[in-house]
Amino acid sequence: MGAFVAVALAPHSPAAGVPVGIVSLLICTSGCLYLAGMVWNDYFDRDKDAEQRPARPIPSRRVPESAAQWIGSQLIVVGLVAAFTAAYFVGWRSGILALALAAAVLSYDGLLKETWLGPINMGLCRMLNVLLGMCVIADPWHQTHYLVAAGIGIYIVGVTGFARTEAVVSNRFMLLAGALVMLAGLGTLAYFPNLVPKSYVSGRLETWYLFWIVLAAQISWRCLRAVADPRPPMVQTAVKTCLLSLIVLDAAITYAVQGWQGAILILGLLIPTMFLGKWIYST
Repeated sequence: MGAFVAVALAPHSPAAGVPVGIVSLLICTSGCLYLAGMVWNDYFDRDKDAEQRPARPIPSRRVPESAAQWIGSQLIVVGLVAAFTAAYFVGWRSGILALALAAAVLSYDGLLKETWLGPINMGLCRMLNVLLGMCVIADPWHQTHYLVAAGIGIYIVGVTGFARTEAVVSNRFMLLAGALVMLAGLGTLAYFPNLVPKSYVSGRLETWYLFWIVLAAQISWRCLRAVADPRPPMVQTAVKTCLLSLIVLDAAITYAVQGWQGAILILGLLIPTMFLGKWIYST
């Protein structure tokens, strides 16, 4: 999504389309750092998992601690190499952002996950990831780029805060606070076309806002049901809805500047996400 938005808003790049080679390198960076975060998360949680979930790979000894450290480290190295390779062609922003994203991933897994800064740290990770996608162009960024990245980041702060205690009965106040932060993120993204000189939704802002109201209502309904009944199944269902909705709002932002082609490409990610969700927990 970040790549589509950046190319569309660049004063010199739109005619050339999305640079596939650079996008591939940045996807590699994003994927490797995401997987590294999963590995390091399991590594830092190994003692807690040994008590609560002994069947996990590290506590069960199916994956030695040293192997987890090596895999997590190599994923970060590969991700950074891909980012700095892209930086050779489009400027050093991608390398700097990849370093910042790697640091944010490690700080979340190893230091801040159990603190009140955890959701903010996770939102920062998502914001940096969006900005990383925008590195497909060498043109300067302006307020619109940062608004999109901030909106996604704010939304994820809310989702993470909402999901913090999903394994046990959650605090209703914290659930409500997380839902309100999500709505703030949606509101930030809904405002986005007002800052775009040429947008596919220009002249149809009423329909645009109606879409965001419907999306916010769907998310709010799930969240409010969890607030009313904060047991794990209800909270986890709401979190899953919020995470799947992230793809929808990414597609909506892409549509605003690229039209249906890019939006449908992103929306298609719902298919593998829902398919893999049968075997891989999303919460």
